[in-house]
Order: sequence, then structure tokens, then C-alpha cells
Amino acid sequence: MKKQSLFAEFEDDESNVPAIPGLQYVPDFLDRRQERDLIAHVDSNEWLDDLARRVQHYGFKYDYGHGPLRKTNPLPQWATYVGKRLQEEKFMPQVPNQLIVNEYQPGQGISPHVDREDQFGETVISLSLGSQITMDFIKKDTREKVSLLLDPRSLVVLSGEARHEWMHGIPGRLSDEVEGERITRTRRVSLTFRTVESK
Repeated sequence: MKKQSLFAEFEDDESNVPAIPGLQYVPDFLDRRQERDLIAHVDSNEWLDDLARRVQHYGFKYDYGHGPLRKTNPLPQWATYVGKRLQEEKFMPQVPNQLIVNEYQPGQGISPHVDREDQFGETVISLSLGSQITMDFIKKDTREKVSLLLDPRSLVVLSGEARHEWMHGIPGRLSDEVEGERITRTRRVSLTFRTVESK
């Protein structure tokens, strides 16, 4: 499998990233120490078990249907640090005020979806920690499907067409096959940052 250049910290790997307008893939957004520290911070907080996978909500909580968002605990310091960096490095136009943390054990995934357009802002960013995993992108009108291998410590930035016209999801399976190589999944934790207008 192709290795990312150490000198391309914030450049897309154009050979692997689907050509979807508004989709940006950022490898090595964190170093390994930062990744370990973030996982430790996440695990020091309470997990919710009301889904098939464990989650944490900060800023605003929602019920995955069409109900209103509800204010909940603000983003902790470690999440605010990441959010400020996302804004400072121009991945988001403002510091995000909503975060959902998802834990994916091997075999777990999430159905293809578009993050709620009636509640969340123009840019959605997911930071991957732990295992490699494949994310699928499915165009809503044509059902065209493309896939992207997400490496640990990488960002997926969705805006524009990628945000509104393509669904994204993770198939629930134990491994992923990429370029003929089978990659066994381990635990993955994702931090998805979004903005909510003042409620």
C-alpha cells in the first residue's frame, strides 16, 4: 500500500482520494503522541450505550431522527483545542461548537447518511483515531459509490457537494480489502466536529 509522504502533511493524496468536489482528505493531522493523548482523554469521559456503538455528545445532543438538538455539556478542553486548530488552519470557517465521538469495534459501522442539513453548518470534519477503516461515499441521485481508506490521525473534510449530495458511511465488517491487501480492523474512535447556529 502506498505510504504517505512525511512532507505532505496537509496535502490530499490525489491518487487515492475520490474526485468529489468539497471532499478533502488530510493525512497525519496529528502525531502519534497526540493521538494517544486524545484517546486517553476520550476514554476518561462517560460513554453512552444507547446505540449499537458507544458515543459521546458535546455541545449539542440529538436523537438521530428529526427532533430538535438539545444543549449538553460544552466541548471539553481537549476537544476545544482540536476545534481551534481546525479553524486556525482554515479547515472550518469558525470554531466548531458540536462534537460527537463514535467508537467502532471490529464489525461495527454506520449506515450511509448526510449529516442533518437543517441543524448543522456547511462543513463537517471527522478525525480518525486508532484503526484504519474504509469509508464509502454514495451519490444520492445516481447511487454511484466510491471508497476511501482512512488512516489513523487523518481528517475527512466535507463541504459543498461532498457535504450535501453524497452520503457517507462505514460498512460493518471485520476487515477491509484495499488494493488486494486485507486490513484487519481494530478499535477506531472518530471525532466529528460540526457547527450549530445559536439556539
